[in-house]
Amino acid sequence: MNTMNTIALELVPPDLEGGVDKAVEEGRKVAENARATGLTDRIRHLMMPGIIAEDDDRPVEIKPKMDVLDFWKTVRPEVGEVKGLCTQVTAFHEKQELAERLQNLRDAGMDGVAFVGVPRTMADGEGPGLAPTDALTQFQDVIANRGSILIPTREGEQGRFNFKCERGVTYGMTQLLYSDAIVGFLREFAEQTPYRPEILLSFGFIPGVESKKKLIDWLIQDPGNPAVEQEQKFVAEVAELSYEQRKQQLVDLYKRVVDGVGELGFPLSIHLEAPYGNTKPAFETFAEMLDYWEPKQSA
Repeated sequence: MNTMNTIALELVPPDLEGGVDKAVEEGRKVAENARATGLTDRIRHLMMPGIIAEDDDRPVEIKPKMDVLDFWKTVRPEVGEVKGLCTQVTAFHEKQELAERLQNLRDAGMDGVAFVGVPRTMADGEGPGLAPTDALTQFQDVIANRGSILIPTREGEQGRFNFKCERGVTYGMTQLLYSDAIVGFLREFAEQTPYRPEILLSFGFIPGVESKKKLIDWLIQDPGNPAVEQEQKFVAEVAELSYEQRKQQLVDLYKRVVDGVGELGFPLSIHLEAPYGNTKPAFETFAEMLDYWEPKQSA
């Protein structure tokens, strides 16, 4: 199996109305913050989510976004030697249309695609296109690194992830981790199944503004799930702290997670995300995390 053994930075496509200039500005800001914090050669992928309009109650409004492919082509010259990863919603594309889309992504230098399902406002199976699990099986010859989202706190996730592995997943990209629930999840998964897909462990910066906006709280919500309530409590408490204390809390969490999953036999990559934008404090926090441990590049 191909393993990426990478550090991927999430870069959300800008609003369409900002145009190419905004995309170029985003790329330059990332390059500048990476230089300032010693991350330039360590970030090896940009992870660009395909954003679709979601629930009306989202705390930060979603406007129409630049298409991932256009964004990647625009931003790539600004960020140096990095490869691309993205997420692709499969439910809105017929098979032929989706096949063309994936070929275009691959030809543009996208190294991996995580297939994602319908937004929360729709039921599974809605939409004219393919379910992510069908896409995993049908496009194995198009995309070498095929991912799915892994939410360790979600009810029934062991069975769900096992099924995706059977269908051809090569990597699981976790939801933002604000507890070490992934450690117990992967330990149990390793005991019960033969599959060892690569795991992209996702860590998100928490800025002070979270106290007012509560975007992260919204992103990780799962009403009635006590494990997620604990994570939301952690996010809320950390958001109230000083910057140095917030950084320390996030670095400590990172250490617990990578130490906990390090011995379980899964290839590991790191996915870094700053939900409110890639600021210098976020990069400083990421740099401190990676000073503790980072994936070794495969030859």
